[in-house]
Amino acid sequence: MQNFEIVVEQKCEQLLLKAYHFGATDLLLVPSNINYRIYFRKYDKLLHAGELPNDLAERMISYYKFLAQLDISERRKPQSGSFQKAMEQQSYAFRVSTLPSVFLKESLIIRLLLQNHSFPLTSLCFFKSSAYKLMELVQNRQGLLFFTGATGSGKSTSLYSLIHYCSTELNRHVISLEDPVENNQANLLQIQVNERAGVTYATGLKAILRHSPDVIMIGEIRDKETAKIAIEASLTGHLVVSTIHSKDSISCLYRLMDLGVSIDELQQTIIGIVAQVLFHSSALQDDRRALYEILSDIHLNQAITAILNKGNFQLPYELTIKGQKELVESHYAVTNIHR
Repeated sequence: MQNFEIVVEQKCEQLLLKAYHFGATDLLLVPSNINYRIYFRKYDKLLHAGELPNDLAERMISYYKFLAQLDISERRKPQSGSFQKAMEQQSYAFRVSTLPSVFLKESLIIRLLLQNHSFPLTSLCFFKSSAYKLMELVQNRQGLLFFTGATGSGKSTSLYSLIHYCSTELNRHVISLEDPVENNQANLLQIQVNERAGVTYATGLKAILRHSPDVIMIGEIRDKETAKIAIEASLTGHLVVSTIHSKDSISCLYRLMDLGVSIDELQQTIIGIVAQVLFHSSALQDDRRALYEILSDIHLNQAITAILNKGNFQLPYELTIKGQKELVESHYAVTNIHR
């Protein structure tokens, strides 16, 4: 029995290492009616990575749950937690989530998150001018800067890079409020949302405001109360950066109005809205990079004025995600012709 437990532990370690070497962002153990299937997620694609017999898979899930301090005996309810581990001398956090399935078995997903590391913003995107514009926006001492985009579009990576810049280059006191903390940063004060302990986004934000921050990073604006406190924080002399779910940069304004933010508050507080996607050009062989659709300055004012007058506003085509994709494709196509 003890030997089998050692085998299970070794299998778990090997699977994490395999996912790490593959460059996966997520590792999934998904039950079927006969066994478990292993999948790796990379670049929004789910790739089949093997199969496991039921008994071994269930014991491996129990081991991962043990590492994440979850209830091993509870298989009927969803659970989530995390653990940290070094992978080839790099510190990683592994966010664990379980879900009961129709086969009376648990499904498990583990997200791999590199810790205490941020990339220079200019290395993340196709157009350095976009990175410089974001760095210019955070020179503001107060206001709201939003990132929006689909899950997996790289918003968190951009956000961490930007607040790292605020902390190290602008010498600002940065406090983050996250659910969960995805990337432990040595130079930031990071607060984790813990609703069971009474630390919600709303209560956490109120406490942070008493801690003399220059920049506040909110993991996500989810409800009216959080939106209201974020507005108040920006009006009282703080720079607030956060993420929010919306279709594009202009739709974000309507989303904020749905959350109870008035037109007047939009005018007074928002300094920029950044819609982000990760894009891989067919002409490129390297990894995907970010495209930023930035709504700021005169275009932001025009958009808010259009909403006020019940009109429509459209960004110039070359500034939109679609326009930038065409520009990237045409640029690299011309580059390849001249090689």
